[in-house]
Amino acid sequence: MPNSPPLNADDPHDRLLLQHVRPADWIHPTPASRYHLVVLGGGPAGLVTAAAAAGLGARVALVESGLLGGDCLVHGCVPSKALLAAAHQVATLRRSSEYGVRIDGDVQVDFEAVMARVRRLRSEISPHDSATRFRSLGVDVFFAHGRFSGPDSIDADGTRLNFSRAVIATGSRPAVPQIPGLSDAGCLTSDTLFQLTTLPQRLAVIGGGPIGVEMAQAFASCGAAVTLIESGPRLLPRDDPDASALLHNRLASDHSVRILTNARVTSVSRQGSERRLSLQTADSDSTSVICDELLVAAGRIPRIEGLQAELAGIQTDPRRGVVVNDRLQTTNPAVYAAGDVCSDRRFTHAADFMARIVVGNCLFGGRARASRLLIPWCTCTSPEIAHVGITAEVAAADPAIRTLTQPFSGNDRSVLESQTDGFVRVHFRRGSDRILGATVVGERAGDLISEITVAMSAGFGLKRLANVIHPYPTHADAIRRLGDQYNRARLTPFVQHLLRTWIRWRF
Repeated sequence: MPNSPPLNADDPHDRLLLQHVRPADWIHPTPASRYHLVVLGGGPAGLVTAAAAAGLGARVALVESGLLGGDCLVHGCVPSKALLAAAHQVATLRRSSEYGVRIDGDVQVDFEAVMARVRRLRSEISPHDSATRFRSLGVDVFFAHGRFSGPDSIDADGTRLNFSRAVIATGSRPAVPQIPGLSDAGCLTSDTLFQLTTLPQRLAVIGGGPIGVEMAQAFASCGAAVTLIESGPRLLPRDDPDASALLHNRLASDHSVRILTNARVTSVSRQGSERRLSLQTADSDSTSVICDELLVAAGRIPRIEGLQAELAGIQTDPRRGVVVNDRLQTTNPAVYAAGDVCSDRRFTHAADFMARIVVGNCLFGGRARASRLLIPWCTCTSPEIAHVGITAEVAAADPAIRTLTQPFSGNDRSVLESQTDGFVRVHFRRGSDRILGATVVGERAGDLISEITVAMSAGFGLKRLANVIHPYPTHADAIRRLGDQYNRARLTPFVQHLLRTWIRWRF
């Protein structure tokens, strides 16, 4: 299973996971003479494509070289959020005195039990992505390396699968930078991180993106001394700068994470169980970091190795992955792609909806465009940081765009729960109340952003949001108050004068 993370066959939870997503006794079906659709890759994009197409009456084959469920189930969203849930519980308990609740002594973390829970929950979720489930849906599942053998055929470890249409959904893999000494010293990536059973005393994290900051906070909450290294000037470079600064301060103050920005790792060496990272900072200072474990979270790259895409006339790019048009069609008109392998929006929910576009376009002549997808995202730190639409940098560069911010310090529920860090921020065009983008920073940001995403999708502006009654007291009421801010801004001195004149004349 070359594309699979290392799993422990002696662990009952990993064993159950494998029984579902890579059964040892799996018997490949006799292939059809020609499939309506062959899907390469069994991650979120591939599974949604296969299930939807089979449900609509197509003959479908699914080829996966590793584990069904892909990055999301095995070493992405599912295990990371399970670990973060435990970390948030620890952080909440350590803050309990703020609420008048006393805990005698320090909070103890049984890291082995925490990680056992992560693996157990992962295995409990895995039946949804299981091989037997997809067989029951009418999908022919092949555990093999799939590679193109021609413009309308795929070789699955010696089995020829002829197709009328095909979809490439092979996902992405962790990017490991070419740092001198790194390969010899060894490192963790998201592929191997969740097999840890012992908490490292000292953890260094290379990369201040979503994975890096989430895991830095999680391990720091569990008791590790964490150093977070980011080559750019700030954490979460794709997010609102104020959100980035708030999280930076929270990590540094509440979790004692050492954060080094504008820092580049120039070499890594190992002595015994210790690793030494040599760093160069923006002002040319040199420093070093010593750690017991090193996590590389430096982004992801499309998984296109071994596809033999050129035999099918499919253009690929080492950075962009499979090259597609806006309808997710490759340079071979019969082949489409979805998910991380062809998009820089590397989220499970993005892969899901790209797969839906692909099914409609490749099987039913649809004309849906990926560029029209409104895709929010959320980094599940504490506080969470969620975003949809245009970014703060785009808004700041355009004088025709206005921005309104509602801090949670003015939200009664946030005050009552002592969770006043954060804000709701929207960007909209001058002369209109149409929302172009938004950022939410707060403990429930990932849920709150959906209200704004629905409003944007439905064409509801800030005036409509102001008229939506929200229960009191709730965090979501901060969104309604943005509508109030917008309405107050429309009360210019001239409008106020007209209203006063009307009232005096009328009454």
